[in-house]
Amino acid sequence: MTPSLGIMTAPMNVDYQDILRVWREADDIVEIEHAWLFDHLMPIGGDPLGPAYEGWSLLAAMAAQSRRLRLGLLVSSNRFRPPAMLAKIAATVDVVSGGRLDFGIGAGSRPSHPLARREYDGHGLPYHDFTHSVDALAEACTVIRRLWTSPEPFDFNGEYVQLTGAFGNPKPIQRPHPPIVIGGRSSALLRVVAEHADVWNIPGGDLADAVSRSALLDRYCTEIGRDPASITRSIHLPVNYERPADTRTAIAEAVGAGFGHVVLGLQAPYPDKVARWVADELITKSAR
Repeated sequence: MTPSLGIMTAPMNVDYQDILRVWREADDIVEIEHAWLFDHLMPIGGDPLGPAYEGWSLLAAMAAQSRRLRLGLLVSSNRFRPPAMLAKIAATVDVVSGGRLDFGIGAGSRPSHPLARREYDGHGLPYHDFTHSVDALAEACTVIRRLWTSPEPFDFNGEYVQLTGAFGNPKPIQRPHPPIVIGGRSSALLRVVAEHADVWNIPGGDLADAVSRSALLDRYCTEIGRDPASITRSIHLPVNYERPADTRTAIAEAVGAGFGHVVLGLQAPYPDKVARWVADELITKSAR
């Protein structure tokens, strides 16, 4: 398996210019195929009162100032924006990027993560239980895909989403639509992945767990008559600047376990020429 490797710059407790510097550098390095932001409204690490940039606004800026990288959010919270509005935002970013968007979406953070929970209260956003959020995600994926592809207005009367005269224009550049990347690990969410995702992403802190979740996804795909191989397996791995060999080992183990799409999480502050370092010390050496 030839893996696809990219980077992630979490847009919290870091300056906009630093993120832009890394992305511009990465855009000129062919070994780095994709770049990602996340979708939080307040920091979930470091200074809780530090800056946290809104993910889609920042992604649009990165799309306009890059030419080659595929790009996306890992992953957009379905709790933050109504699905029809999110479809419009994503279509706009795909147009701005010239058709380079990978559309990342997830159910939203669990209430057990207090630093994530506070952003809902702080922005007046409702916070439903996880069952509600997973079921709502399934409806959202259906609605978003229809808005991207339907040639005519339509109504939608779901349990969580109700639309009258819904119509998406402009359409995304990519046909039939941008790849849908769903992130998460719960059993209920993996059923949504089996039905809707082109790519499934999971954090790589516990590879054995990721492998078992991947096997469960295989089973869910088989149950609905979908080829499990049609869903790319993606994993997020943190980068250790001081111990690159550890990161190379993690990459090799993940790829060997069937994860052909690898997102390397860069910690701020970003060293000078960090994208070049990632390409030389992690990607190229991992391929040897």
